[in-house]
Amino acid sequence: MISRRIVSRGVAVLLATATTAVPAAGTAAAAVPATVRALTTKPAPPAQAPAPELVPGVALGPAQPWQIDTPDQALPPEVYTPSAQEDAVEPRAAAPGTYDLVEYVPLSDAASKVTCSKQTGPYQRQVERWLRLKVDGRQSAGDCKAIRAFQLKHKIKPASGFAGPVTWSTMMLVSAKRNPNAAGKCPVRSYKVACVDLDRQLTWVQKGSKVVFGPVPMRSGRKGHVTRKGWHTIYWRHKNHWSTLYNQPMPYAQFFDGGEAFHAVYGSIYTTVGSYGCVNLRLGDARKLWDVLKKGDHVYVWGRRPGT
Repeated sequence: MISRRIVSRGVAVLLATATTAVPAAGTAAAAVPATVRALTTKPAPPAQAPAPELVPGVALGPAQPWQIDTPDQALPPEVYTPSAQEDAVEPRAAAPGTYDLVEYVPLSDAASKVTCSKQTGPYQRQVERWLRLKVDGRQSAGDCKAIRAFQLKHKIKPASGFAGPVTWSTMMLVSAKRNPNAAGKCPVRSYKVACVDLDRQLTWVQKGSKVVFGPVPMRSGRKGHVTRKGWHTIYWRHKNHWSTLYNQPMPYAQFFDGGEAFHAVYGSIYTTVGSYGCVNLRLGDARKLWDVLKKGDHVYVWGRRPGT
């Protein structure tokens, strides 16, 4: 109670001071004291409330643990030449359903298993723009219907019309299929360049203007461990690499900068948490990339992972 009286009395004194300090008509605005200008200025709009926690919209099996982090090397690995016997062994296959497109939705939507979400997703504007809807950043019945139709077509579960990260990522991949380097952000060279687009979370390989691999979806470094941008070179490849730091497999690892590498993960690459710097791929994509790249090939990284 005492603290309230003190605060109220202080506000009253400030208001009284402001009232007596207001200049007569015709006085230059610059002469108005800062305290008065602050009191008479229209208050800034309140900050937006934090986004609701997103969770998988369907139950995940052992192959897709929720919010899985990645078994990435934080430091350069010990480089050695694998034996012929070691290289002859292919990494184990991923369990069925490992790479299913499971969208992340608000907890309330997941709990009630809504058919058509009324909530605005974190990629609402981007998804509206891609679907050529009215871009206002607010979910509507029409938005939900259009988003849900896209999700059904591309087998995104649940198809609830929520504009989440998996839906956005799938749109980026669909858009890039014909010409991933349409914007010219990956340098065109006479030699092979592995292109890592952090903006769209896509990777591909081009030689000259011809795309020889991809594009495929990927997951790059999280906030605080972003994948380093610029030019790099593949300096070591290890098909059956095992992270000594995290005691986890890193199949088809191709290291290009310190502990950062292209490699497969046995879990969803669409989680809202990024890697520790590596470029994570689905197993099949990592296997194909292994056959495309070799030691000494160049890697170019640009952009910024959403949310970092």
